[in-house]
Amino acid sequence: MKKFLRYLMGIGLVILGIIGLILPIMPGWIFLIPGLMILAEEFPWLDRFLKKWIAWAKAKAAREKAPVQKEESETKPPAV
Repeated sequence: MKKFLRYLMGIGLVILGIIGLILPIMPGWIFLIPGLMILAEEFPWLDRFLKKWIAWAKAKAAREKAPVQKEESETKPPAV
């Protein structure tokens, strides 16, 4: 019974998340991510997918946070 309720809650949150992604009145990711995390505890393939996606998102965030290196001509004052 407890496993069935977990499935039901996870699927319900995923459905709400998909509806939220389509409709502009609510943010879907707030429901989609927890729903997928609940379902990932029961489905190993979904757990692997989420771990890869989280690693990709962290790497992208780190790349965007890294300072952009300036070219040498921009860092030195112009010669007079």
